[in-house]
Amino acid sequence: MAIKYMQAKFLISAEKLSQCPEYTLPEFPLLGRSNVGKSSFINGLANHKKLAKTSNTPGKTRLINFFDFSNKFMLADLPGYGYAKVSKEAQNRWQKYLEEYLLERKQITSLIQLVDGRHDIQKNDFQMREWVTAYDLPIFTIVTKMDYVPKSKTLNVIKNVEKQFGGVVLPFSAIDNRYNEKIFDHILNFGKEDV
Repeated sequence: MAIKYMQAKFLISAEKLSQCPEYTLPEFPLLGRSNVGKSSFINGLANHKKLAKTSNTPGKTRLINFFDFSNKFMLADLPGYGYAKVSKEAQNRWQKYLEEYLLERKQITSLIQLVDGRHDIQKNDFQMREWVTAYDLPIFTIVTKMDYVPKSKTLNVIKNVEKQFGGVVLPFSAIDNRYNEKIFDHILNFGKEDV
């Protein structure tokens, strides 16, 4: 059955691991630069423009925000990286909390790294990927803002990300739902076919 959208609801915000909700659903944390479109990704899959708050000001998300998709899986929206309009002390605290969450949270099924399809992969995207690889955590990639990429270049953009990151790479557009089905398919079947 083709799934274009799923019912989703905001569950809770947490600053650190000890505040995260208890449940057994597969969990997929979203990693990405501050303006890569994590909120738009959540809203696009849910067909709900205001479920996750979008902002023109990078770095707005400072907590881990949990979204329940039809009681099938959870997306966890994390603070974006690469934006430093906060004190060094605050940055270090977030980093400590996020590392603890990513390394110790048992519900995490796979990380999802979002990269902007309009630009080359950025230095801090590579740094994030190196960190994930160092800890051997499962991860796949979503290429956002594909509606801004000319159709003739779509395949090249995806191939380029595949070449640099490896693993599964899926496109996403917040403007229409043409990629949603493949994304849901991958999330719902994660680990069943492709370990």
